Amino acid sequence: MIPVVALQRQEEGIRAEIDAAFARVRERGQFILGPEVEAFEKAFAQYCEAKHAVGVASGTEALQIALLACGIGPGDEVITVAHTAAATVAAVELAGARPVLTDIDPVRQTLDPARIEPALTQRTRAILPVHLYGQPADLSPMLDIAARRNLALIEDCAQAAGARYRGRRVGAWGNAAAFSFYPTKNLGAYGDGGAVVTDDDGLAERARAIRQYGWNADRICRGKGINSRLDEIQAALLSVKLARLEDWNAERRRLAGVYRKGLASAGLRLPPEPPDSAPVYYTFTVRHPRRDSLRAHLARHGVGTAIHYPCPVHLQPGFRNLNLSPGDLPETERAAQEVLSLPMFPGLREDEIRTVIDAVNGF
Repeated sequence: MIPVVALQRQEEGIRAEIDAAFARVRERGQFILGPEVEAFEKAFAQYCEAKHAVGVASGTEALQIALLACGIGPGDEVITVAHTAAATVAAVELAGARPVLTDIDPVRQTLDPARIEPALTQRTRAILPVHLYGQPADLSPMLDIAARRNLALIEDCAQAAGARYRGRRVGAWGNAAAFSFYPTKNLGAYGDGGAVVTDDDGLAERARAIRQYGWNADRICRGKGINSRLDEIQAALLSVKLARLEDWNAERRRLAGVYRKGLASAGLRLPPEPPDSAPVYYTFTVRHPRRDSLRAHLARHGVGTAIHYPCPVHLQPGFRNLNLSPGDLPETERAAQEVLSLPMFPGLREDEIRTVIDAVNGF
């Protein structure tokens, strides 16, 4: 079976560096918020073209902390989407705010800017676009709305490390951004990890306090906080991988080009590539009205696939409190019935991608 993702392959050439990074941490004997985290935060902020990166324990908590650092909490509303991982919406609720879910742009499959203003209320405090599948959301009109309405804009960049919108990295546009370093991400750790990225000095300071109980430098709690710290081992590993991220993203783009050429006549809806965007293809997610039949056909031909995501957040039992029903977000619901992710990872071989293309065209 050709896997959807094979993490071992992209690490074959850097195992010695990874082993050396782990040994360095062991020998130093400092495992939480030490020099490895500081070095990674500095390098990752520079990579994101931002002033600050604050390492935390997961992408979900990066979103939660970004929201809290923006002053968002109980009684506030945050506009976002249901076509995303549940983590996006869960983070809003963990911050104490209420998620307001709107429909997606049918082309980009990200938050539709035209849906934002009709969803605004006096309690709206933030807009939270998700750069899904490594595809940048259309940020410019959202930033205009945020500026006119005095709203925060917080980017969910969990799947989009390295992507660009209008020539600039995602994560450097809004008040803050949240990244995930879950192992399958374009920049992945050996466990959970995340970062809050911002140009705002005060927001970065608040995020650093929130990630560790609300402590200041004297370990006195000046406000409320949680325990969400990126550890030294993960930071050391991420520093090794960050040096290769541009090459790996370039490989993903090359593979996407092979798919596009080979599947041009397959009757699929291929991922968008708007002229203002440079995606990084966390997944290569196509759409087909007979998705389940296509997936079964591919499995019979030795091709692994995944569905990101089979059930929109607003229809999941854990989010019944949002009071949305089938039919309320038609573009989102249609996407959930049609999306299928094909194998995509650095190290995917030419013979494997040809097998995938031939199997899809055979269907």
